[in-house]
Amino acid sequence: MIRIVIAEDQRLLLGALGSLLDLEEDMEVVGQARNGEEAIGMIASLKPDICITDIEMPVKTGLEVAEEMKGKDCKIIILTTFARSGYFVRARKAEVSGYLLKDSPIEELANSIRVIMEGRRVYSPELVDIAYEETSPLTERESQVLGLIADGKNTKEIASQLYLTTGTVRNYISVILDKLGVSNRIEAIVRSKEKGWHK
Repeated sequence: MIRIVIAEDQRLLLGALGSLLDLEEDMEVVGQARNGEEAIGMIASLKPDICITDIEMPVKTGLEVAEEMKGKDCKIIILTTFARSGYFVRARKAEVSGYLLKDSPIEELANSIRVIMEGRRVYSPELVDIAYEETSPLTERESQVLGLIADGKNTKEIASQLYLTTGTVRNYISVILDKLGVSNRIEAIVRSKEKGWHK
C-alpha cells in the first residue's frame, strides 16, 4: 500500500484529491495538511511514502517542503497550477520526484505515483517545454558584450569595438553577471550556453 500525505491550502481540492486517491486499490491517504509546515510535521510523524504538495501555501510553500525533505525517505510530488520555469528549476534542484499540473486527470496522477514508487521521476511535458523556452534576460547590447567576452576580448577591446568607454563596458559586465546570477565572466558564458542563449 502506498501511503500518501497531501498538502493543499484549498480545502475543497484537498478533500477531493484525498477521496479520489483513496479509491485507488493500492493507495491510502494517511494525512491532509493545509500548509507546508503541517505537511512537514505529518511526514515526520506518519512516515508516508509520498507527499503531494501545492506550491503556493501559507507558512511554508511546497518548494520549501521539497527543499527540507531533500535526501529524505519521503518522495515529493509538486502538484500546481503554476507552469513557471523558475519554480520548475527550484523543484529540480530540490530533487522532487514529480512536478505535475493540477489540470491533469486523476488517472494520470495515480499512474505517476506508481511510476515514482518504482524510482523514476515524472515531470509534466508542458513544464519541461517552458523550462527550455526560457528567454534570455539580457538586452541586445548586453548579449553583444557577452558575445565579445566569449570571443576572448578584454574590456578595452570591447570598448574600442563598440565605441564605448571602458567604464560603460564594466557596467554592462556587472549587469550581465547580476542578471545571470553568476560571479565571473567564465560562469556567465557557461550559463548563457547552457540555457541556449549563446551559441
